[in-house]
Amino acid sequence: MKAGIHPEYREVVFQDVTSDFQFLTRSTLADSKNKETVKWEDGNEYPLIKIDISSASHPFYTGKHKIMDTGGRVDKFRKRYAK
Repeated sequence: MKAGIHPEYREVVFQDVTSDFQFLTRSTLADSKNKETVKWEDGNEYPLIKIDISSASHPFYTGKHKIMDTGGRVDKFRKRYAK
């Protein structure tokens, strides 16, 4: 591995701004431009990265996912490829 070409890989907190869900993980996204930090449950301070959507707010993971069927296309597909 060449020295000096890889980004720093460290612990950061991601916060879903729509649901206030936070999780601690490791990432290369935390850089010197991002000055926001948050105090985590373990008492340490970590860089904070705000995201718009996560597993706490995405419709697929929350069970609120709906299939929009216009003109019965899903039914046509299921009839055509039914075994």
